[in-house]
Amino acid sequence: MMYRFGPQICTDLQAASEREWLVTDGLGGYAMGTVGGLRTRRYHGLLIVAGTSPSDRQLGLACIDPVLIIGDVRYRLGTHEWESGAIEPPGYRSLTRFEIVDGVPRWYWAIGGAVLSAQLAMQHGSATVGVHYRLEQGDGPVTLELEPLVTWRSVHGERTSAGDPLRLDHHDDGVVVDNAFRIRGSGWQPGGTWYYDIHYREEAARGLTSREDLMSAGRFSMTLSPGESTEIEAWSGDLSTAPPTASVIVHNAQLRARKVAAAAQCYDDIDRSLVLSADQHITANSHVVAGYPWFGEWSRDSLISYPGLFLETGRVNEGRVLLIRLLSEVMEGLLPNTSDTGTLEYNSVDAPLWLFQAIYRHVEASGDLDLVRTALPTLALIINSFVAGTAFGISVDPLDGLVRQGVPGMALTWMDARIDGQPVTPRTGKPVEVNALWISALGIISDLAHRVGKSVPNTRLEVTARQSFALFGANGGGLTDVLDGPNGHDRSVRPNQLLAVSLPFPAWANARAVVDAVQPLVTPIGLRSLAQSDPKYLGQHRGNSAHRDAAYHQGTVWPWLIGPYADAVRVAGVTKPGLLEGLEDHVPLWGVGSVSETADGDAPNNATGCPFQAWSVAEMLRVRRSLH
Repeated sequence: MMYRFGPQICTDLQAASEREWLVTDGLGGYAMGTVGGLRTRRYHGLLIVAGTSPSDRQLGLACIDPVLIIGDVRYRLGTHEWESGAIEPPGYRSLTRFEIVDGVPRWYWAIGGAVLSAQLAMQHGSATVGVHYRLEQGDGPVTLELEPLVTWRSVHGERTSAGDPLRLDHHDDGVVVDNAFRIRGSGWQPGGTWYYDIHYREEAARGLTSREDLMSAGRFSMTLSPGESTEIEAWSGDLSTAPPTASVIVHNAQLRARKVAAAAQCYDDIDRSLVLSADQHITANSHVVAGYPWFGEWSRDSLISYPGLFLETGRVNEGRVLLIRLLSEVMEGLLPNTSDTGTLEYNSVDAPLWLFQAIYRHVEASGDLDLVRTALPTLALIINSFVAGTAFGISVDPLDGLVRQGVPGMALTWMDARIDGQPVTPRTGKPVEVNALWISALGIISDLAHRVGKSVPNTRLEVTARQSFALFGANGGGLTDVLDGPNGHDRSVRPNQLLAVSLPFPAWANARAVVDAVQPLVTPIGLRSLAQSDPKYLGQHRGNSAHRDAAYHQGTVWPWLIGPYADAVRVAGVTKPGLLEGLEDHVPLWGVGSVSETADGDAPNNATGCPFQAWSVAEMLRVRRSLH
């Protein structure tokens, strides 16, 4: 699989900066940047190291600036934007091609008769990056200088020179920075100069701090003749043990990509691209990174992504490890929502119910009855906890058998945005998708118990809940979004109702009515979270944190919803030609080879949020394969 951009994109700074690439290390760490080489985010860099959790990441090697010296002329090939607004040096103007082959990005700069290339890859299972430079052609020997710009700070912040010095320990072959990571290459010349006021345009657009200082640690210098190459490696962890050379790291990364694609039995280029993107979200210990560059693991995201990430790609055994771990983390009937904030947060009403759906699909795909026997006690504990009542007002109404949830200040469904601690869409009461998940979970536990000859739990729970679910359809047409809220029923037109007809054990029979009801939400790359006709609708997912969070579930498009929508369309027997065409066109346009987290609700539905999002990739992959 190859993505290639020529000079018409590479030399257009805006176009080149809107397209981002990603390489991962299998531990939650990554390298990430733009096609044109301009670092537009605080999260861009060549060595981002995961800590105790995937979201606890440190940025070390920010970039390597090449300088090509031909005769007496120095050609600076790096590209930086400064707080003054200057673009200096404008190395992107010399870029003639950017490509990604088997997951490995490569740049080509042309200066006169010389062409220099650079390939970058990470070593899977190690916080190690390698960059391989080659003089592809030229009229004779040239001098190449490679200047690493470094820091050591959280990816979520900035570090400046004032009162916060970096320690550099120089060696013959490179440098150790802050005793945290090491850079190795040929012809090392020590440095230690600060570059001040580097600007990040994407952070400025998001209302966040947009400047920082980086240190030039020195430079590697060598003479290259046409066809010759040089290499740089940077790594964290055991700094005394050298990693493989960059050329070996690149070769191994491409070989691994081909093996991943072969194991998944890819059938065309887009399928292959989605499979490789899915691989980037799975760590070596079977955790799922919800989105790059800023998310760690979220159990809801992992479970919604599960069929696409693991089952469609032939990674059933890795998926089983994930499911077993999540079963062990259940407490009082709840799953930890995330640990991105530094502690496990048990504040999701739907995550434990998604666990039923993932386990069922796993068993359907694998026939793994041992997992059923292992899971049943915990699944029963979840059911019993909901019936008895657990945290945050989560309980089953004894009158109608439906799940209610909500306490002031909390947002427990997937629509969980908060501003200044207050939820934008609290959805207190009985949300439609939560009860669809609840009814499906009741059907699943009965089915799984029957498969292994265990006594079937109280079937009256499911019967009562199914009968009561009719209340969601009392207004005709589509389904009510929330019953019995503080202000009565909430009949906002949202995509949540799709789960009532798309889960393994559907709660609602009239799939056609639901499909018709959500048509105002459908866009080329997913579904809006609220109808445009609603007074609360916000069509632009832009601006500072408060503006973005206000729009997050009030009209913003979510590509992952193409999964439930496609399932509902299939159940309804409706034909939707070109269902995935918009998403297929989107794959090369933002996070190259991937699918974004969100997009503006207003046309042309430009991508927003994380450029690389697990459940977006997983659901597009799953749906596309089901249609194929």
